[in-house]
Amino acid sequence: MANELTIPLLPCRDIDEIASFYEMLGFSITYRQTRPNPYVCMRLEDINLHFYGMDVHVPEQSHSTCVVIVEDTGPLYDDFAAGMRAVHGKVLISGIPRMTRPRLRNDRYTGFAVVDPAGNWIRINKATQEPEAQTKLARAMENAARQADARGDERQALKILEGALKQAGGSEPELPDVQAYRDELIERISGAEPRPTA
Repeated sequence: MANELTIPLLPCRDIDEIASFYEMLGFSITYRQTRPNPYVCMRLEDINLHFYGMDVHVPEQSHSTCVVIVEDTGPLYDDFAAGMRAVHGKVLISGIPRMTRPRLRNDRYTGFAVVDPAGNWIRINKATQEPEAQTKLARAMENAARQADARGDERQALKILEGALKQAGGSEPELPDVQAYRDELIERISGAEPRPTA
């Protein structure tokens, strides 16, 4: 067999909201129906994502995900980030929706994740593995990225980075990136805290 195409079908509460989000990232609607069941198809080059409406879907409890393999995560991230900045004035890094930055994880793959308004995780991974980390700080960064960006456990990632930073000598080339990631995790955690209701 050759030229197969697999397309994930992901849940959402509102197909118009999900379509608007993906249009912001550069996708186009290729099909949309409201009856008998809400359904929308989004496409960006060879990336196809389909969404079905489900009134009882709870984004914060979603476990839906898919993986998109690309040659290089950088250009796609840059395009998505530009779309977010054009609409929101910044890259959304906390709450739902949000997007992580491309980072090398301890599985040796560089990747980033888009968490859409329905809580679906679209994981964008580089097709090839990277060389193994050579320093303790670099390994801590990879472990933290695996916890936060791949598993959604920002608190565990923050513990990993804070522990590594306490042991850092101060001259490691990774130090600025680790500090920046720690600050991002703090913002993500504070942005995810429940807000008081009136």
